[in-house]
Amino acid sequence: MARGQRKTIEEKIAEKEELILALRTRLKSEQCELDSLYKEKREKDLEGINQILEESGLNVNEASDILWEYVRTHGSEQEPA
Repeated sequence: MARGQRKTIEEKIAEKEELILALRTRLKSEQCELDSLYKEKREKDLEGINQILEESGLNVNEASDILWEYVRTHGSEQEPA
């Protein structure tokens, strides 16, 4: 049974270059989607923090001072995640 004609090295190179270009395009698209998800998560986290600030009546500087004090007094007690 006859086999199909073998591809030249130039054809193989061109196919690999095309594949790599397609993968780079896909990777760029996936990275954009991931960045968008990180941004969405950050915005939700910030909304939650903002709600706590509003409900507590604290301003950003007061909340920051409280958090830094907590870190100074409890930071060495925390176990690694």
